[in-house]
Amino acid sequence: MSAPAPEARSDAAIKLGMRLRDARQSAKLSLRELARRVDVSASLVSQVELGRTSPSVGTLYALVSELGLSLDELMQDGTSLENQLPNTTLRVVETAAVDGDDAPWSSETLATSLPPTEADNELPGLLKVKDRPKLHVAGVLWERLTPENDPNVELLRVTYGSGTESCPPDNLMRHGGHEYFHILEGRLHVEAGPAAGTLSAGDSINFISSIPHRLSNPFPEDCIAIWVVVGRRSHEPGTPISPIA
Repeated sequence: MSAPAPEARSDAAIKLGMRLRDARQSAKLSLRELARRVDVSASLVSQVELGRTSPSVGTLYALVSELGLSLDELMQDGTSLENQLPNTTLRVVETAAVDGDDAPWSSETLATSLPPTEADNELPGLLKVKDRPKLHVAGVLWERLTPENDPNVELLRVTYGSGTESCPPDNLMRHGGHEYFHILEGRLHVEAGPAAGTLSAGDSINFISSIPHRLSNPFPEDCIAIWVVVGRRSHEPGTPISPIA
C-alpha cells in the first residue's frame, strides 16, 4: 500500500516525526544507523519522521530510548529538541516553618512571600485536564500529568484500547528505567520476564524496565492506568534495548 499523500498526514504525526528527526540529527545519527540500532528498516524510520506512518508502540519506545528521550518530551510544544534544557523548578518548604521573626507561617504569609507571578497562580504545578499534552500511537493514548517535561520521571495517564499491545508476543521490549503502574479501569495483561498475569482495576505492579516485557489488552473494554517511569535516561545509547526476541 502506498504512503498517504502529504495532505492526508495528521498534524500529530507530523509533529511526532519532526521531534524524532530533530533528536536524531542532534545525536548526529544517520537514518540507517538509528534503524540498525532499533532493528527496523531505514525506510520505516524515514516514513515515521515524515509523518507518513505511525510506529508501533514497541518501535516508538525503542526510538525514544535510543535517542535519550522520554514520552514527555514528545509531547512538548517546541519545534526542536536540540539543546533543550530542563525547566522544572522544585520549591521546598521545610517543616516547622517560621518567618524571619520566628512567627509561624500561614498560607497568607507564604502567598505574600512568593513573586507576584507565582502568588497569583491557583497552585504551582497545576495542570487542568483540558490542557494535558497527549500522544496517541497505535491505539494507545498517553497523557502527561505534569505541566512541564520532567527529565527524571514520567508521570502519565495511559489508555490501552481494546485489542492493543505494546509489542508483538514474539518480540518483547525493554528500555532504561524502572516503571510503576496502577490500574484505574479495565484489565491489562502483563508479561515481565518469565512471569505473566492479568491486572484488574485497583491492582498495581512495578518492575525494572530492562526486563523483557509486554503489555496487552485482549479484553473488550479499554484499560486506563496511572503510569510512572523513573530513570529512563539510564539507558546507554548504542546498546540494544528494544524490541528483542
